[in-house]
Amino acid sequence: MTATTAHLTRADYEAIARELDAIRDEVAGDLGERDAAYIHRIIRLQRGLEIAGRAMLLASSLPPAWIAGTATLAFAKILENMEIGHNVMHGQWDWMRDSKIHSTTWEWDNVSPAEQWKHSHNFVHHTFTNILGKDNDVGYGILRVTPEQEWHWANIPQPVYNTLLAMFFEYGVALHDLELNKILEGTNDPEETAAKLRAIGRKIRRQWGKDYLAFPLLSGPQFLATLGANFTANVTRNVWAHMVIFCGHFPGDIEVFEEGRLEDETKGEWYVRQLLGSANISGGPFLHLMTGNLSHQIEHHLFPDLPSNRYAEIAPRVRALCEKYDLPYHTGSLAKQVGSTWKKIFRYALPARAASSRPPPRRPPPNTPSPPDPTHRTTVR
Repeated sequence: MTATTAHLTRADYEAIARELDAIRDEVAGDLGERDAAYIHRIIRLQRGLEIAGRAMLLASSLPPAWIAGTATLAFAKILENMEIGHNVMHGQWDWMRDSKIHSTTWEWDNVSPAEQWKHSHNFVHHTFTNILGKDNDVGYGILRVTPEQEWHWANIPQPVYNTLLAMFFEYGVALHDLELNKILEGTNDPEETAAKLRAIGRKIRRQWGKDYLAFPLLSGPQFLATLGANFTANVTRNVWAHMVIFCGHFPGDIEVFEEGRLEDETKGEWYVRQLLGSANISGGPFLHLMTGNLSHQIEHHLFPDLPSNRYAEIAPRVRALCEKYDLPYHTGSLAKQVGSTWKKIFRYALPARAASSRPPPRRPPPNTPSPPDPTHRTTVR
């Protein structure tokens, strides 16, 4: 347990699991035409925006056309990666039994092969959320984002690493399933690594051939202007995706856990780990759409295979559950979450543990038994 959960009893965990299971079952049983209409509408919107953006870039030598075409194409790429690709590959729309919108067939507009992403993200990250040494998303292998991670001198320039990672985020995601730490330690399977690298190479050639050769060639003498526009749209998409993902996993009081947490972990404890290890971004419908509804990161981690358009209606019920069991519900504006995340990037670039930056333990409600001796805790706060 952690100081945050010291007041929870075994019965509380069982009740939390029952209540969250009930929410999931209720929503899953209610899926139907309005949900199918939603995803079809978003796909039509995304494809229309991409066609419009690429059409405007046929006149990319004209500054207004370049700006409008680049912005429209970037908007289309964000929608495809966030609200469509990410969520389709999570299996959120598999219940429709539509082979064109299915987790087994979708290949997104990104240099990361879908199959590798589904392993590193759907399985590894969502199973071992915020478990140090198991969840590679904690710092992505190059960033120290919590004092529980060992400091190394190479962490000092990590604000620079993070800036470059934001700009070229799709390439970082593409390399994620390689588990570079195993390669450096020599514990990887060379044949498996080589096969993954070949798949990444094929995907990069496909993406580069489309964005940096085929469409620029279609614009004729405006080749370089269109190439620059496509590069700018990709970087814009990358920076936005990086910002949304980091704001959902690293700001404020997000907790990390030791591997011992996994031993005999119950479903209720798994649910609580998702609550403590995720954060939301507050905002309106347009922000939620542009984040792929990952502005509801808490709800996404609780129910990763429920359609994203349902997260907004689930969120108040999850928040009420957190209040009922005296658990934190991490949320804040985009500016607040971005600022909090970058503050950590800078703070933990330095060797000091900065323990004072952690908030004091939550006070248990009256008449609650004292928490166990801290020497018996198995989870890092």
